[in-house]
This record gives sequence, C-alpha cells and structure tokens, in this order.
Amino acid sequence: KPKAQIRADSSDIPVGGSVTLSCSVNPSSGWTYHWYRGDKSSDPLTTQHVGLSTSGRISVSQGGIYRCRGGRGNPVYYTQNSQTVRIDTVVPNKATVTLHPNWSKIYDGETITVRCEIQGGGDEWEYEWETPTSNKASNPTEFRISSVSSSHSGNYRCKGRMKNAEHNTTGWSDVTTLTVYHNKPRPVLSVSPSWLSPGASVTLNCELEHPSAGWRFYWYKAVPDLSHKSYRYELLPARDTGTGHNSYVLHGQTHTAGHVCRAGRGDPVYYTDHSEPQFVWSGDVGPSASLTVNPDRVQHFTSDSVSLSCEGNSTEWTVRRFPEDVPLSPCSHWGTMTGSRCNISTSRSGTAVYWCESGSGEFSNSVNITVHNILLVSPVHPVTEGQSVTVGCKFRNTNFVSNVIFYQNDKVRQNDTRQELNISAVSKSDEGFYKCQCSGKESPQSWLTVTGPETSFTVPFVTGLVIRMLLIVFLLLLLLLVIQSLIISQDSATQQTVEQSQTQIYSSLLHDDVSVYESIRGSGNTGSAISQLQCDQLQTPS
Repeated sequence: KPKAQIRADSSDIPVGGSVTLSCSVNPSSGWTYHWYRGDKSSDPLTTQHVGLSTSGRISVSQGGIYRCRGGRGNPVYYTQNSQTVRIDTVVPNKATVTLHPNWSKIYDGETITVRCEIQGGGDEWEYEWETPTSNKASNPTEFRISSVSSSHSGNYRCKGRMKNAEHNTTGWSDVTTLTVYHNKPRPVLSVSPSWLSPGASVTLNCELEHPSAGWRFYWYKAVPDLSHKSYRYELLPARDTGTGHNSYVLHGQTHTAGHVCRAGRGDPVYYTDHSEPQFVWSGDVGPSASLTVNPDRVQHFTSDSVSLSCEGNSTEWTVRRFPEDVPLSPCSHWGTMTGSRCNISTSRSGTAVYWCESGSGEFSNSVNITVHNILLVSPVHPVTEGQSVTVGCKFRNTNFVSNVIFYQNDKVRQNDTRQELNISAVSKSDEGFYKCQCSGKESPQSWLTVTGPETSFTVPFVTGLVIRMLLIVFLLLLLLLVIQSLIISQDSATQQTVEQSQTQIYSSLLHDDVSVYESIRGSGNTGSAISQLQCDQLQTPS
C-alpha cells in the first residue's frame, strides 16, 4: 500500500501570513488528496479550513499538526497517511537573547547567565533554545553556566511557545554570540611617585583592558619571601571588598615597600592574576633593615668594585636590583652574594635602584646607583635640616677638581674657583637633583633628600637645668631672709659670719651652673684639606 509524502515550505506561519503544504503519492496518476489537522481520528479538512487544491497543495494560516493521504477510484482506495508536520503560528511578540552580565569579554572560569526575554511576555511561555552544545525544548527562561569554557563559545538563539496554545510561538530571536577567552587577564600596576618624599602620598593605578566592565580592584603589599625567591601578598587593611575605582591613594608611607593589585568581578567572584610587583622607594633607613654602600657614594665609575651590605634583625638576606631595561632580579643574577653582602663590578654605564630584603619580610632603604666616567660625590643617605653638606666632582684616578659648575634642579647653584659646594646648614630648599660639570663633561644627577630636624635631648635638658638652678637660687634667697630675721638679736660678728657662709654657697652654685653649660657646649671638628685640580688641566681617562 503506497504512503503519501508531505512537505511544508516553512514550519512557522508569519504574522498575517500562511504556509503552503504539499502532498504527493508515487505513482501520482489519478489521486485526490485529503488533509487532516490534529489527531488521527479527526475529520478531513474542508474549504472552510484551508485552501484545497487538486494538485496536492494547500495554504494554511493556523498552527497545528498536519498530515495527508491520497485516494482514488470508486469505492475510494486510500493510501497510508503521511508523516506529520508541525506548523506554528508566529505571534508578534519578539524574543531576545541576553547575557548576564553583558561584558565585552568573558574569561574561562567565569559564571554567566543566558536569558530569553519575550516582549510583553509573562509566565505563559515555554522556551526553546539553540546553543553551541545542544537544542533544548521546553526549558526555563534562562540557564546558568557556572564555569564557562571555550566549548560554550558560539551562537545562542531562542523562541517562546505559549503554554495554553502550543502552536503559537514567537519567531527565533536574533543570534547572540558568546566568546570565551582562555587566558586569564593580568593587570598592570603603576606607582606615582616612585621615590618617597616626606609627607607625600602615593597613588597606585591598576590598569586592565576594560577597567569599567564590572571589575573591583584589590590592593596588596608585597612581602619578601626568600624561601620561595618571590613575594607573598597581604591585602591592605580594610580593603577586603575591593574598590570600585582602579586607583588607590596611600598615606603615611615612609619606607621602601612593594605593592601588587588584582581585579575581581561576578558572583562568585572571579579574580584576575596578580600584577607584577611595583615598588615605592625611600632613602630613609628603617628600624629592621638597612643597606650601606662601599665606597659610600651613589655614583661610581665603570669597572669599580662596589659592596652592598645588609644589616638588621635577620640572618637571611638578598639584595635586589631594579634597572630600567631588564626584569627585577636578585644579587645572584648579577653579583656575588656572601652572607649579608653583595659584591658587584660596575661593568657599564647605567642607573639602577638597589635594596635589601630580609628573611623576616622587611625592606631596607633604597639606593639609586649610577655608573659613569665623571661623578658627583654627594651623601648617600638623607641629611637632616641644620647639618652641613659637601658636594664634590670627581674623575677617575683624580682628586676633587676645581673650577666646577654645580647645578641644583638644572639651575646653576655655584660657578667659581671652589672645588666643592658647601652648604653649612642645609634646609628643605636645598633638596633636589644635583649634578656637576667640568671641561664640558657632565656627571649624572643625584637626589639629595633633606629630612626634618631630629628631636634632641640637649635643649630640654638645658632648659630643665636652668629652671632647677633658678629654683635653688630662689630658695637660698628665701633662706637668707629667714636666717637674717632670726639673728637680728645676735651680735654683728655672728651675723657677718653667717652671711659670708651663705654667700659662699650661693657663689658656688652659680659657678657650678656655668660649668654645666660649658660641658654641654662641647667643641667642633675641622675638616681636612683636599688637593685641587683645575678642570682645564684634567685629562679624561680612557
């Protein structure tokens, strides 16, 4: 028994339109076609329902399950029923696929929700999905991917089907493309300023490719971890929830420190990698670690041997270097580390920052060392207001040269025959970059740091001593008056003796007072003479 074949030019009836169905039997001669909608017991459709055609084609504008069969002869001989086709009526409601959160880049491991939204829709809809991994029917309005991967990348679309009229559907939504990036992002941290000055704040900036895409930023200090030759990261206080902005201001920092950042977003929070550590350097010596340089200067000649020594509350040390053109590295990569000392040879011109890191997680003061063929000789460590400072200029294998021009912050500070720049009592206005120039050759510049005056015990000690002495003198005078009133009735000889005795006591105390002041004043030291060499007599060494 032959079987009829059915075809539809579309499975969806557009709004206000129709769909054409075709029925055929092979061989095709002499057949008429009968159409049915619904279950197998339903009556054949008439012209009231569809546009019938003897050629085996009809137009339908109502959704449903359709089938057909052929018949011929008298009595009528029927073929087998065709397979069924499902025709849906498209309603005007529009379906849209949305991603939540809707970030421009989604990374491997993040959590995302894919949602089908129907214009004017409510609870009366069921949903059908087409995704990169499967086609899903009768699903909820959304599904959650708890840890996306590259397998979830691709196109997503959906449509809605009415629960109480299953052949009424929306059209397919436009395609929404999800792209999952495999590599976890790593932010870039910058610090400003790199060198601390007293009272200044430090700004940290954490840069990502799309910093506004839902990220919160987390800030850490980098603590030296010598056992792993790296750093461990400690979240800055009160910053466990992160900040909405990608910048953070530090106040009150006084010593060398390292910092890192990372970003996080979503629920649960997805974190980026940590940034590379960046450092804020300070020349101030801390209580737990210090770096000393021998020779004791910040500028050195090429091929000089320089010793960097670490001191403090630790038995384990390393010295790190941060040059501008190569990655951060420890002494073992470019010098010889013996105990707490790093010995290096300055092989070529350049500038780098050096500091110590201890096994207990401390940073020392930092020293910016420059290698050149003409040097500015200046203090390595910060100087205190009121101290004297001497700055000189030196070539290899020569003493200090004279007829030197000294600059402060690129402005001439001294230009005469003197071989040194002497500042008898340094102040904050003397802080800045210094360099020297001789015979057309110029040294690198070095920063001179001036700190506030140190608290001294001398002034309060002297002040207290003077007050005590005045009090004693006052009591003695009072005692004299009392004694005089008591001895009025005595003879004049006795009175004279008593007065002489009291006067000697008073004189002795006054003499002691002067001695105390003499012991406090002390004496100063004188400097040694330095050989002079005129710039025009100087031969630059090869």
